[in-house]
Amino acid sequence: MSTQTPQPNQAAPDTTQIHNIGYRSYDGPRLGRAYARRSLFSQSLRGAYGLGRSAKSKVLPMILFAVMCIPALVIVAVAVVTKQSKLSIEYTEYAVFLQLVISIYLASQAPQSVSRDLRFRTVPLYFSRPIERADYVLAKYGAMASALFILTASPLLILWIGSMLAKMDFAEQTKMFAQGLVSVVLLSLLFGGIGLVMAALTPRRGFGVAAVIAVLTVSYGAVTTLMGIALATDNAGAMQWLGLFSPMTLFIGVQTAFLGAPSAFPDGVGAPGAGVGVIYLLVVLALIAGSYGILMRRYRKVGL
Repeated sequence: MSTQTPQPNQAAPDTTQIHNIGYRSYDGPRLGRAYARRSLFSQSLRGAYGLGRSAKSKVLPMILFAVMCIPALVIVAVAVVTKQSKLSIEYTEYAVFLQLVISIYLASQAPQSVSRDLRFRTVPLYFSRPIERADYVLAKYGAMASALFILTASPLLILWIGSMLAKMDFAEQTKMFAQGLVSVVLLSLLFGGIGLVMAALTPRRGFGVAAVIAVLTVSYGAVTTLMGIALATDNAGAMQWLGLFSPMTLFIGVQTAFLGAPSAFPDGVGAPGAGVGVIYLLVVLALIAGSYGILMRRYRKVGL
């Protein structure tokens, strides 16, 4: 038996094959940064109410939305049945009375909006073309503020529709409704910025929730306690300055000074007038601008 030994210079058979797996270049329209920014805004706004997410994610925001609207429905029903000449609550007071619901909503949804991107390190993927850091921050800030506006303005709309059904004065109710809308726009921008800053400081959602609750709820409790002490010790003049140290009292002071809202300070004492109200407004605007600036700085670092 003889065996055939391959020669050293004998070439191996060519088995190379080229497979066409269907890749081809994209030749459609380039939608650019504006489209990407709008898409991120829409996705973030929908996510703030659990839309496009799991059924479990919808439960809390929808419950809180219902809790915000149910008192307005009850007030409207009573006004229509008893033929009241005015609503039992003013439009500018509604958000103050339900501030705990607003705080819980913000504490639950602000970390959901930004903490997951930080935790799973997907932020640099956003900053690849075409979106930039300013687009990301604007989309997230705008979505959070819009979600809060929907939460706070919907019951005001219910109140206004109910006042029309009860045949209250159209001009007066519309004016008060407009004042209420202005107040909740301011609240949405202020609280939305603060909530996102607190949530963006940590990738841990639990820490973000605790931080938002502490800044909004604990600060309000501390400031109102100090206001009560000032009132009890005949230092009512100090109350209007104490209000500068809590987001909610800042909001209350601005709408009391400029939107004709009744004072929500202890016993209605110490509410800022127009002069001090200007300081309140400047502090609120500074906090809104500062929140945006802090977010830009934060995402300048994590996007590297």
